[in-house]
Amino acid sequence: MMDASREDVLAYMAFPKDHWAQIASTNPLERVNKEIKRRADVIGIFPNDAAVVRLVGALMLEQNDEWAVSRRYMTLETLGSVSHNPMVSLPALAA
Repeated sequence: MMDASREDVLAYMAFPKDHWAQIASTNPLERVNKEIKRRADVIGIFPNDAAVVRLVGALMLEQNDEWAVSRRYMTLETLGSVSHNPMVSLPALAA
């Protein structure tokens, strides 16, 4: 099975070495899960499934905005070297 999934297991090696630690880390995921649990504990009992979806969806949107604007998990400059598309313009992506 490992031989068959060799490409998937070693996919991280296509990224610059500077990013390998971020790719291997589950800290951001654990932080998001902890925040969802914290907010769900405050509410206690949800009236229906849609309420859970709204809460988690709102938290995911909030997290996405935070990572897109204030935190750069990986810099666009170093990720630009990974792109196989010569038409990608990093200043346009940053705007």
